[in-house]
Amino acid sequence: MFKLNDNYLKLPGSYLFSTIGKKVSAYSAAHPDKRIIRLGIGDVTQPLAPAIIQALHRAVDEMGKAETFRGYAPDLGYEFLRSAMAENDYKAKGCDISADEIFVSDGAKCDSGNIQEIFSLDNRIAVCDPVYPVYVDSNVMAGRTGTYDPSTEMWSDVIYMPCTAANNFAPQIPKETPDLIYLCFPNNPTGATVTKAQLQEWVDYANKVGAVIIYDAAYEAYISEPDVPHSIYECEGARTCAIELRSFSKNAGFTGVRLGCTVVPKDLKCGDTALHGLWARRHGTKYNGAPYIVQRAGEAVYSEEGKAQLKEQVAYYMKNASYIYKGLKEAGFTVSGGVNAPYIWLKTPDGMTSWEFFDYLLENANVVGTPGSGFGPSGEGYFRLTAFGSYENTVEAVDRIKAMKL
Repeated sequence: MFKLNDNYLKLPGSYLFSTIGKKVSAYSAAHPDKRIIRLGIGDVTQPLAPAIIQALHRAVDEMGKAETFRGYAPDLGYEFLRSAMAENDYKAKGCDISADEIFVSDGAKCDSGNIQEIFSLDNRIAVCDPVYPVYVDSNVMAGRTGTYDPSTEMWSDVIYMPCTAANNFAPQIPKETPDLIYLCFPNNPTGATVTKAQLQEWVDYANKVGAVIIYDAAYEAYISEPDVPHSIYECEGARTCAIELRSFSKNAGFTGVRLGCTVVPKDLKCGDTALHGLWARRHGTKYNGAPYIVQRAGEAVYSEEGKAQLKEQVAYYMKNASYIYKGLKEAGFTVSGGVNAPYIWLKTPDGMTSWEFFDYLLENANVVGTPGSGFGPSGEGYFRLTAFGSYENTVEAVDRIKAMKL
């Protein structure tokens, strides 16, 4: 008789955003007259920029002609996109990353879950707490996290790095030595950042102890302060200890188009074995590449028109973030984030748990957010709102929250 991967059975409950979806659907069914404003899931709402739409149309036309039709994409992705990324995302920022170290994929979420496959199950992982759930859950599925304690909501073999108000929601070097360190800046869910000097400390530490940093830079386009790094490769020594994940979802609105990449420098080695070759083997075996049409759309992100249009789009979402931040502060909430990231992190009022505030907000303001506890134990007592809605909905949502009786 067949057997299951028992590690899947260890996962507590359903995926965070699936739970939210079920709760909202049930409320909507019971209250069909209520107009719900969703500021929970980090999904963009603005349409694709004109430069991207034009590139998609051109690529579609190419696919309709025998002489320009494309089949399977190259394993690493098309050279035109990888070169554009190497030039604009890295060389322009002083980072030594070449096009053949960039692996194009269909999004950072998949890569952040899959990257653990090239590492032994004996590795200890360290994660920020709170944290994007995929980092932990994918390691649970692999069998790397030990046993789960429902009372603490923690895994026995995971090193948690609490990110609290006391440390400005930025992690500190853990007392236990990890093998794999997951970092995400600007952070999801807290919106926190670190300076280049702070990130350099992590790079130095990883090189010292022989750890690998898996660095999620999905929100780098929202950075507004000068001393906040856009890439971990801005730090000296990062080529020998860091893998970086990039996304087109939040900077270019590709949540429904799907495009991202993973950067694995050739200098990153375990003994004499380069991780670049391992990821290339995994990538070529299990993945057939992002569609040609989508990769041409990604190339348009780096055109002069694309850059200008996306700068306006990012500014639109950050205007929303500023409105949420200021509005909640005026209402007496303790808030952070919203400066270098499209997320606002707020302390739940009156000692409510994260899920109690979720229900209260849904019932009394018909606004959906994300309970902080869904991101880890240190997220309890906090709540995340996103700035990815329309400006009109954002204003109305904040006004509704301000009108609530707490």
